[in-house]
Amino acid sequence: MAIPDFGPFGITTGLTSTPHSLEAAAAAEDLGYPAIWLSGLPGVGPQTITDLIEATRTINFITGILSVDHFTPEDLSTAYKQLEASARFTLGLGGAHGPNPLATLNDFLDHLDAVPTDRRILAALGPRMLELARERAAGAYPFLVTPAYSAEARNVLGPDKLLAVSHLVVVETDPDRARAIARDTISFFPTLPSYAASLKRQGFTGQDLTELPDHLVDSLAAWGTPADIAAKLREHLDAGADHVAVNVITGVTGPQPIEQWRTLAPALLA
Repeated sequence: MAIPDFGPFGITTGLTSTPHSLEAAAAAEDLGYPAIWLSGLPGVGPQTITDLIEATRTINFITGILSVDHFTPEDLSTAYKQLEASARFTLGLGGAHGPNPLATLNDFLDHLDAVPTDRRILAALGPRMLELARERAAGAYPFLVTPAYSAEARNVLGPDKLLAVSHLVVVETDPDRARAIARDTISFFPTLPSYAASLKRQGFTGQDLTELPDHLVDSLAAWGTPADIAAKLREHLDAGADHVAVNVITGVTGPQPIEQWRTLAPALLA
């Protein structure tokens, strides 16, 4: 099975069918980014992805991540059939909750025969979810992880599966401002059991998860000059990741960070 090739760097962002979103997708493609991971789900549906594909020429779109708690396998099989002709859509899945999320996701995949294994990506934070991604998908898409996690994930996945990491980025050279923006985004995730457990497995303490000290923020968000940011993100590639999805945050909700994508492009896509 050939794994998807999304190049070393793509983008994570939330897009809709609005003119601003369609223009942002086209701008990302024109800058040379080969993939956009669609966050802010489950609001986006097949029509939005169709609109994004029609507004662009070659860029790939991956749902990052559709929650299996919000859809049925039949829903997603139908959506995939509508989009597969473009050859630019990959289904990213995760978000199973309840007493046994692994079993929930496994059962969901049992009924997803319409989506080929090489067009599925699984959100994966823990080792058992990585094993499931290895066995039943093209690879894994973790978020809020360090390069050390990428190295461990590569060992679990083996050499023939995609490891795509979403990493927070703040295009800001002032340390206090950069960390404040990153800390505001990170602060929600330690309240979720799956992320708290993942962060503790990565060596962060309970006190770290409460106080969000600089060393935690600096491990989970890249900031500084474009060269600084590129160097930080390449640590994931050096550790075994195939792809890093650049999740630019600005401290402002709403506008797409097209200027930041443009600023980073020479350092990331040269």
